[in-house]
Amino acid sequence: MKRVRFYDSPVLNVQMPLWRSRLVLILLMLGFVALAVKALYLQGLSTEFLQQQGERRYERTLVLPATRGKIFDRSGSVVLASSVPARAIWAIPEDAKDATPEQLAALGKLLDMPVKDIQSRLVDEDKNFVYIKRQVPLDVAAKIKELKVPGFHQQGEMRRSYPEGDIAAHVVGFTNIEDQGIEGIELAFNSELSGRPGSRRVIKDRLGRVVEDVQAVVPPVNGQDLSLSIDAGLQFDLFSALKKAKDEHQAKAAAGIIVDVRTGEILALANLPSYDPNDREDRKGAALRNRVITDTFEPGSIMKPFTAALALSLGRITTSTMFNTGNGHYRYQGATITDVSSNGTLNVAGILRRSSNIGMTMISELLTSQEMWNNFTELGFGRAPQANFPGVASGRLRPWERWRPIERATMAYGYGLSVSLLQIAHAYTVFARNGDMVSLTLLKRKGKATSVQVFTPQVAGLIRAMLEAAAGPEGAKQKVPGYRVAGKSGTARQIVNGHYSKSLYRGSFVGFGPVSNPRVVVAVSLDEPHVGGYYGSVISGPVFASVMGSTLRRLGVQPDAPVDSLVAVGSPHEVRR
Repeated sequence: MKRVRFYDSPVLNVQMPLWRSRLVLILLMLGFVALAVKALYLQGLSTEFLQQQGERRYERTLVLPATRGKIFDRSGSVVLASSVPARAIWAIPEDAKDATPEQLAALGKLLDMPVKDIQSRLVDEDKNFVYIKRQVPLDVAAKIKELKVPGFHQQGEMRRSYPEGDIAAHVVGFTNIEDQGIEGIELAFNSELSGRPGSRRVIKDRLGRVVEDVQAVVPPVNGQDLSLSIDAGLQFDLFSALKKAKDEHQAKAAAGIIVDVRTGEILALANLPSYDPNDREDRKGAALRNRVITDTFEPGSIMKPFTAALALSLGRITTSTMFNTGNGHYRYQGATITDVSSNGTLNVAGILRRSSNIGMTMISELLTSQEMWNNFTELGFGRAPQANFPGVASGRLRPWERWRPIERATMAYGYGLSVSLLQIAHAYTVFARNGDMVSLTLLKRKGKATSVQVFTPQVAGLIRAMLEAAAGPEGAKQKVPGYRVAGKSGTARQIVNGHYSKSLYRGSFVGFGPVSNPRVVVAVSLDEPHVGGYYGSVISGPVFASVMGSTLRRLGVQPDAPVDSLVAVGSPHEVRR
């Protein structure tokens, strides 16, 4: 058998043209040159562009949030607001396609969200990150993690918590989903509470997992803690008393404030209706209004002590000057001024005690519009108080040049101007002190309070004695067992469609105690009561008494009333405006 060698194959013996081998070589060389040029272009000329594109896809700057400062009451032991850990639930729409209907239903139940709302956030499959719900409590987040829903992930964040709930809602306020203050102290001191966030530059994969750090971490600076002037115990007492009165009289709203006359610190501030700042669904409507600070109203008779004090200061009247108020009706400047009852001849103390509009009109005739305007302005009416709080109202006090005599008269007894409850409580500190009005604060005061002298100590003392008589035996609803208190009630008609209503009123009471050494001013107002009367002495007087009594006892103030003052007076009581 003849052996055939492989190189004897006719195929192998075919001679390839030289030009073809050279062409292949040239093509290979051109390919390598093209690759080299492309590499040079990518690594040299386009480096910056490509790095930017890569960073856009995978490199992220993580914001390291600062822990928001806590808010305490004045004791430092009661937390009014703090930040607690929470989770944000997010998803990658493309990956979430694998989630079963049962898993989505279970997820929606835990998040308290309709399944269709979850699905609507997953429509755009080109996105790599969409929030499903933020600030989810840790226990709920743990249950969600157990579901192992494809495409759904979690990341840590902080949620604001308000332990006192609706009791301190209008003072503390609340934050939004980004942890920025929206209302109250949270808004007023947002920059101090927020601190300064840090940062971390990292590379992430498409699942959001950190692969590596590409820059040194800049640590966050946590927010400052704040100690408010608010006393949590007094806040509870005030809120509870207002709620009881609002329910009892079926009032539209109620508001109250307690001010320390020595330091100007606001010890309590409450409004009804209120809301729970922990519940986002509850943060809406009229409940958000901080009526003590933002709502203004015609004060009525609680303005009368200021007119009387001005007339005494200017020497236009003395404590023995007498005014004949007649039978309760007085024609003045084409209008009829009326009193609740026939009071006859009264001095200034009697005018305040009997709350005589006619008497105040006669006193106003001895004053000029400019004198009254200057004094009211000095007391803070017509301008916003400096109280470190958002939304403080300035009220309305028209320029004195435009006052007619009848308007000067009505302003003397509290009509024709508007004030907030904060303003009226602030102004009453001139009588609780030696004629000087102390500056207010919602933060615990560290230094000495400043004040502005408005009346002389002698005039302040005279009005203080008159207001004690006004809140004396004839006004037993304002009596505080064991303590001498002073104050004035006020009842004002509401304006409806430009006219004074005959059925809608606001009843207020403002006072201070103990008279021997005043410690606090308490101001209370009920808006539109429908049951049990509407006079300020009837509906707000008992709230004042309750709050004043609990406040003085909590502050450890020694009783200053004689023992026999604790015995009930058997004579009938007059109902005053």
